[in-house]
Amino acid sequence: MMFTHADANPVLELSDEQSWKLLEGTKHGRLVVSVAGEPDIFPVNYLVSNRKLYLRTAPGNKLAQLTINAKVLFETDGILSEEAWSVVLRGTARVLTNSSELAAVEELGLKTWVPTLKDFYVEIEPSSISGRHFVFGEQPEREI
Repeated sequence: MMFTHADANPVLELSDEQSWKLLEGTKHGRLVVSVAGEPDIFPVNYLVSNRKLYLRTAPGNKLAQLTINAKVLFETDGILSEEAWSVVLRGTARVLTNSSELAAVEELGLKTWVPTLKDFYVEIEPSSISGRHFVFGEQPEREI
């Protein structure tokens, strides 16, 4: 088991530190954006550096939407045979344009998974992070 649950509770609220450790150890997730009350979700690969999240993108809906409304959600998770976890980060996205910032993020080595041109780097500055860990099992009998 990745985490110890008190009182055999199948759901554990993770600390910020535990959530960051999981976020840093994973390379894929989902970016949620919303414009004019219409949410959209995009699978992305990413990396974390100095408690900020970075991803690459090409021109299109994702880039346009996070430029219009910079408030985003990011979710990543993991599922094993007997346990699972989920981490949600809320934050503000911005497209990096400063040459020194671009040089620094390029040194991190974030590669695209798909062989397409993704010339824009996006940084997500977190405002909050939360995570939960789950232990699988059968639904208990309802007490009468």
